[in-house]
Amino acid sequence: MSGEEVLRAEGLRKVFPGVVALDGVDLSLRTGEVHVLLGENGAGKSTLIKILSGAYRPDGGLVRMDGRLVHPHSAGDAQRLGIATIYQEFNLVPQLTVAENLALGRPPRRFGFVDVARMERDAARLLDRVGVDVHPRTPVARLGIARMQMLEIAKALALHARVLIMDEPTAVLTTSEVAKLFTIVRQLRDEGVAIVFITHHLEEIAEIGDRVTVLRDGRSVAEVPANTRRDELVGLMVGRPIDQQYPRRPSPRGEPLLRVSGLTRAGAFDDVSFEVRAGEVVGVAGLVGAGRTEVARAVFGADRYDSGEVVVRGERLPPGDVHAAMEAGLGLVPEDRKGQGLVLGAGIGENLGLVTMRDATRAGFVDRTRLRTAAAQVAERLGIRMTGLDQEVRTLSGGNQQKVVIGKWLVADAHVLILDEPTRGIDVGAKVEIYQLVNALTDSGHAVLMISSDLPEVLGMSDRILVMARGRLVGELRATEATQDDVMALAVTEVEGSRAH
Repeated sequence: MSGEEVLRAEGLRKVFPGVVALDGVDLSLRTGEVHVLLGENGAGKSTLIKILSGAYRPDGGLVRMDGRLVHPHSAGDAQRLGIATIYQEFNLVPQLTVAENLALGRPPRRFGFVDVARMERDAARLLDRVGVDVHPRTPVARLGIARMQMLEIAKALALHARVLIMDEPTAVLTTSEVAKLFTIVRQLRDEGVAIVFITHHLEEIAEIGDRVTVLRDGRSVAEVPANTRRDELVGLMVGRPIDQQYPRRPSPRGEPLLRVSGLTRAGAFDDVSFEVRAGEVVGVAGLVGAGRTEVARAVFGADRYDSGEVVVRGERLPPGDVHAAMEAGLGLVPEDRKGQGLVLGAGIGENLGLVTMRDATRAGFVDRTRLRTAAAQVAERLGIRMTGLDQEVRTLSGGNQQKVVIGKWLVADAHVLILDEPTRGIDVGAKVEIYQLVNALTDSGHAVLMISSDLPEVLGMSDRILVMARGRLVGELRATEATQDDVMALAVTEVEGSRAH
């Protein structure tokens, strides 16, 4: 049961060049409560939590803790006030050990020297609390994404925070890992911690939340109970009703544009065969580690394979040749959009022209006018929210960054587009816009191969579903007839001699 108010933000305002990020936002947090912060990408959630955590200074409004006016001007200030933040982008040092990361900036000392034994004991206790079975001396670089997420949570626990802000903590976790995280969140809530929980997964809100504050266009537009109906939450977020969450519109099927036969790489995937036809969306489902991303990268030429072949529009592609894949009309939107899909310090126009820059070069000179014209047309078509084509991509919301990653392949007119986790970390409004773009691609005779860990998305936006387990294709389902249980039954298949059919 929630208690007394520990933090209150009133009328917060923050302006960046050409953008009003926050325009009078209010938020109140109580002890022993999970307060969900909900809104589309670009609604102001990240700006709000960066003000609370000391990363930004507000241009207006105020923040109170226990009724006292506070001015956190750095992460250190916020931590001294009892505010800890777990960001979407991990704040870990890969070269250091787990224990060193957990004690970073405040290692225990004895006789003036770092007390390594105590540091490792403290780390072991924190790791046990979050349920991570890893030795404190393990370098962080060896950890997977999920373990890194739990390590960030352990870091926050080490601060004994009164207010804990969690930005998309479930985005990279499996179902079982989410359940483990929710157990920890409930324990913290029961201990009296006030928790801000940001998520795009609407089904999580009623399960973990107590209250919800909805932001839209930089303003707080509603505060409602966590058991509010999802369609009402969506309407508050986007300011309009969304009639259909997965608006898949079947298109006429044409000839096979992508044919993969017997693709094999030792230790990663084995004897993978499938085809994708013009006008078709083929979904690829499976558990984390099933080999889906590895197959996608091999098909695109980013990684080599031992045997098999990839044929795009009748042309056999040489293994490990990205340029040949692009020339044949194949595009890949990678799972890690920031690390692999974008040049964050470059402008929107430059990013949209990345794939076609070579074609627009004559005698060593780039036809920038041609590139900017094409980029402007695609940016308008996708509805990218921006101040102009020169705006740095790093300043865009996650949904708009994803539109840029997809947009560069539209500029290049890719005939087959591989989408790896295309809507991870994206709000419901931006998801629907991307789904509508998928429909437009298949309507125009293109083909889409969509890898997703979101089962409702796979079922709602695919025509056929391929299921992978342990590096093998173990089944194919018609999306209109399949259920989540059908997909999961195949995904947990113990692969022995079975083959896809």
